[in-house]
Amino acid sequence: MAEEKEETDVLTDGFHLIIDALKLNGINTIYNVPGIPITDLGRYMQAAGMRVLSFRHEQNAGYAASIAGFLTQKPGICLTVSAPGFLNGLTALAHATTNCFPMILISGSSEREIVDLQQGDYEEMDQLSIAKPLCKAAYRILRAEDIGIGVARSIRAAVSGRPGGVYLDLPAKLLGQVVNEAAGANSLVKVVDPAPQQIPSAGSIARALEVLKGAHRPLIILGKGAAYAQADDAVRALVETSGIPYLPMSMAKGLLPDNHPQSAGAARSLVLKESDVVMLIGARLNWLLSHGKGKAWGTKPKKFIQIDIEPREMDSNLGIVAPIVGDIYSCASALVAAMGKKWEAPPTAWTDAVKEKVDSNVARMAPRLQNNNIPMDYHGALGALRAIIKERPDAVLVNEGANTLDFARSIIDMYQPRKRLDVGTWGVMGVGMGTAIAAAVETGKPVLAVEGDSAFGFSGMEIETICRYNLPICIVVFNNGGIYRGTDENSAGDDVATTVFVKDARYDRMMEAFGGVGFNVASPDELSKAVNTAIESGNPTLVNAVIDPGAGTESGRIGNLNPQSVVVKNNTT
Repeated sequence: MAEEKEETDVLTDGFHLIIDALKLNGINTIYNVPGIPITDLGRYMQAAGMRVLSFRHEQNAGYAASIAGFLTQKPGICLTVSAPGFLNGLTALAHATTNCFPMILISGSSEREIVDLQQGDYEEMDQLSIAKPLCKAAYRILRAEDIGIGVARSIRAAVSGRPGGVYLDLPAKLLGQVVNEAAGANSLVKVVDPAPQQIPSAGSIARALEVLKGAHRPLIILGKGAAYAQADDAVRALVETSGIPYLPMSMAKGLLPDNHPQSAGAARSLVLKESDVVMLIGARLNWLLSHGKGKAWGTKPKKFIQIDIEPREMDSNLGIVAPIVGDIYSCASALVAAMGKKWEAPPTAWTDAVKEKVDSNVARMAPRLQNNNIPMDYHGALGALRAIIKERPDAVLVNEGANTLDFARSIIDMYQPRKRLDVGTWGVMGVGMGTAIAAAVETGKPVLAVEGDSAFGFSGMEIETICRYNLPICIVVFNNGGIYRGTDENSAGDDVATTVFVKDARYDRMMEAFGGVGFNVASPDELSKAVNTAIESGNPTLVNAVIDPGAGTESGRIGNLNPQSVVVKNNTT
């Protein structure tokens, strides 16, 4: 009897049930900023064998969690303190939701009875209500015995259907709640098949193939959804069986190598304008594709086929004549099976025209990518990095900025899937360091983060985090002394122009301050040498790449989105 009583008296609490629930579901990495009330939770997680990486700002921890979700197909976890920390994490949560990255933002919070009566608790805020518009789902757990089901629901919501962000609210009092250990263990839930296959209907497959059969100038567009799906072999089989030219969106680059004979990446303008049937695979007709309208798409009528797991995405901008609803692996496999071995390739007049345009554009660009100008322009600098990625195709490329992003996505070829990570659909600035850290942690591969100096400024303090964990990350800051350009002038005062930074800034010395390696380079040759040295060493490194201040353009290649005033005012007094 004494032994039986002793067994029933063994207790656990909210802290340990949260840890056990996450570990039961294969989640062992946490991206966090510690503080009240979750400091001890992080400590207990570490003691339980989880990897807990502490950041300098919650937004960057959230970006790390979101890209971890993209890379692993499991929800990345961002853990924050209440109110201000929670709010800092919300931008990353919205980023994950918009980009369809599975992520769970877990935040400590004030007690409900105090929040609801607005009694002025420490960092009091109704976090659940604030989070709901920015994510797929939001939950609050009030009882320790509900932790298992709350974590399970959060995981399923994050990865099922179209993935996205989930918010999980943990009031401080929950963490210290005590329950019987055996009862607590029994309350935990291992999520079974959280993202089941969704088989497309036979009718939708037949309809799509009929449309393709009637095409004279077909085109396949691969989106980051196709990369996320990790259905690489099925997608490749569909592209190669069909014989159709394909255009990868930026985070889909490498799903098939950019030097593949069917790649139309270097002929983007031609294939968008001239195509008559377009198949979208894990891609949306959003702003990145001009919503399927306007001069980028030419004047020729087009029919769209769309593969997507979310039926509500169909007809979002244009009518989709052949929607295929299902997961990408199942849809691509069904199409290949239905094509059989006698599928007729597109007319050679079309494929030859595309190839000719690709070859012509590549040849025309080659001399610009080989220049060794001092100071560097974007083409010379990115040409050097292009060669490095070709030699090291398993390295992960992280990329953000205005001109730095826009030029790099077309200049640097990728050869393996999920090796190019950038701002994605939402276009948010500042994802770089969080993304680079998660890429290094989740893949174990060297990371090359190519940053504009403006973009780097949003998350630059995380270089201390990179050094603290000794991660194999080489950051290249394209330093042109400003936002877009470093040459703007203030016509009406003594302050520098709104887009201009400190001249001749030395970002490399920031890295050196934390024990990393810094390089200051002025030519493509110097840049190539520094980056190769960094990748070979595996040491945290920052390369300050001096770019001609006048080399950039306003808003990169999306200047058309920047409104212009038509009113001229006389500001002289």
